[in-house]
Amino acid sequence: MFAVGDCVIFIPDGARGTVVAVNGSLCHIVWEDWFTSWEKAEELRKEEK
Repeated sequence: MFAVGDCVIFIPDGARGTVVAVNGSLCHIVWEDWFTSWEKAEELRKEEK
């Protein structure tokens, strides 16, 4: 599961972002280009540091 502040990668296209909210299986992400969206958790993976 994801938590606020996690750095994530959107699996379909490799975009990077930061989780700013979690609602069940949906995560609100601020992407590196400052676009925001709600995404399904199964389409995200935590970025390895």
